[in-house]
Amino acid sequence: MLTHAGQSLGAPHAGGLFQLLRDGLPRTRAELVTMTGLSRPTVAQRIDQLLELGLIAPVGDAVSTGGRPSSQFAFNPTARVVVAADFGASHARAAVTDLGGTMLAAHAEPRSIADGPEAALAWLTDTALRLLDDAGHVPTDVAGIGIGVPGPVEFSTGRPINPPIMPGWDRFDIPAAIHQTFDAPVLVDNDVNIMALGERTVAWADEDDLIFIKVATGIGAGVISGGSLRRGAQGAAGDIGHIALARASDVPCPCGNRGCIEAIASGKAVAHSLTRDGIAAETPSDVIALVKSGNVTAVQAVRQAGRDLGEVLTACVSLMNPAVIVIGGTMAQAAEHLVAGVREVVYARSIPLSTEHLTIAPSRAASDAAILGAAQLAIDAALSPERIAAALGLGVAVLSA
Repeated sequence: MLTHAGQSLGAPHAGGLFQLLRDGLPRTRAELVTMTGLSRPTVAQRIDQLLELGLIAPVGDAVSTGGRPSSQFAFNPTARVVVAADFGASHARAAVTDLGGTMLAAHAEPRSIADGPEAALAWLTDTALRLLDDAGHVPTDVAGIGIGVPGPVEFSTGRPINPPIMPGWDRFDIPAAIHQTFDAPVLVDNDVNIMALGERTVAWADEDDLIFIKVATGIGAGVISGGSLRRGAQGAAGDIGHIALARASDVPCPCGNRGCIEAIASGKAVAHSLTRDGIAAETPSDVIALVKSGNVTAVQAVRQAGRDLGEVLTACVSLMNPAVIVIGGTMAQAAEHLVAGVREVVYARSIPLSTEHLTIAPSRAASDAAILGAAQLAIDAALSPERIAAALGLGVAVLSA
């Protein structure tokens, strides 16, 4: 899980104490007193508050050193659920998970993001209600909703900002639309950001500095630095697809410029390149099929795309000094060749100090990265110290409202 900015172990409410228990490890009152420096009566009071909310539950007694065994308490991930959604250019997926991120029910289907926000969000609310019923829950059990969309997002408001492939979505108030059905916090973010969050949650929980690269129809990056997602001033951080590359200087890009990495190394660009060479390929999936069939020209094209991407990532390594670079998206299905090309350039051209312990690997969460990241976005908001403090001050219903 991502760390909470400003969080301290001595937070003046049970929400701060709860963050220590989110790792799921059982702890006694005495252990929590030692960890927080709070008094025993204060810790006992906060445990009682968290028990009332259902966020923790008693577990087996600790080993006794004589006398009465000490009771242990641990995070109860079944206390509430969250709804997660991942919208792509041509697909949509929704899921219900518990507060630990375990998927309880999910559904995916082809959908065009160009159909507009009203149709997409109506689909989401209808699907979420059905999935909640399938999982044995009701709308009031929902503690948060996380949504990923394929475009820049003003995170503070949940509104897409000038998204190039999302006609009709510009500045659309997504949270307000969802609140017509669900009375829960709604968090909206760029799809690559939530993929980075999902990947870290699933596979790299101990790494605080990670760059997730999505290579599909386009190219984008999600950046985690110091344990937190970095969105930038206008939510455009990670838009590496439009960094200029000398080798592509004469190649036009849909953004209006020439020479963008996306214009020569995205799945769509590789497909067009193969078509020009007389090998039929219209989509990134076609490229993957050719690679898997052993087509040498397709393999060489994907390897070159990796090298080109490596040129850009060499600068990212120098700037961010990540511990891990993860390659995901449709083209990661050809990871053996794509990642090899990236490694070839990054390891050769970065300074040794930056690459000594650098891991460059294909996504482990794969197609689940986005939906799990959307769930984690909602979970982190629902279980924040501030949210729990509000629940304690205004009643249990606030946690799911």
